[in-house]
Amino acid sequence: MILAVSIDGIYIENIIFALFTLLFLVAIVVGIVSFFISSMKKNKRLERVEKKLDKLLNEKEN
Repeated sequence: MILAVSIDGIYIENIIFALFTLLFLVAIVVGIVSFFISSMKKNKRLERVEKKLDKLLNEKEN
């Protein structure tokens, strides 16, 4: 089924394509940003665990 309805010279399929393209680009940006945020949180969490482990190992040695 082909949508060929025209509203003042603007075809509906062009509007739908533009919206899907915009949503796709927004999804890519959101995905990249969320990847970097989760990566930074993971690094901070790993640093905290390493500090706690170092503290426990130092207490065990003394």
